[in-house]
Amino acid sequence: MMNKYFNRASIACVALAAVPLFAAAQVSVNINVPGLVTVAPPPPRYEPVPHPRGGQVWVGGFWAWQHNNYVWRPGYWQAARPDYDYVPGRWVPVHGGYRWDEGQWKGHGKGGPHGYHCPPGHAKKGQC
Repeated sequence: MMNKYFNRASIACVALAAVPLFAAAQVSVNINVPGLVTVAPPPPRYEPVPHPRGGQVWVGGFWAWQHNNYVWRPGYWQAARPDYDYVPGRWVPVHGGYRWDEGQWKGHGKGGPHGYHCPPGHAKKGQC
């Protein structure tokens, strides 16, 4: 009978002794923030700007993050928008990494509270 109580007491002591070991263990969590790249982008490549085209805007090439590596995306022509200027995309340092800020159209000219028209949904995103 004494042996029965001794075994329970031994198990309880061992369990209590192990608690501080588990409590002191560190937990490492690797959080992957969508859109945040921890590697700085390479310097931009030289890309000659073609001669202007009527009704078109040249969007210069840029480094895109794809499959854990930067990939160069060459420039291209895009249809111009009346009363808007194209602001090219850029890599912005954020929270110890880099986030791509997509190119966008900024309005100017007539209409709207700031002297231009803001397309639907863009004001909420801070793009106007």
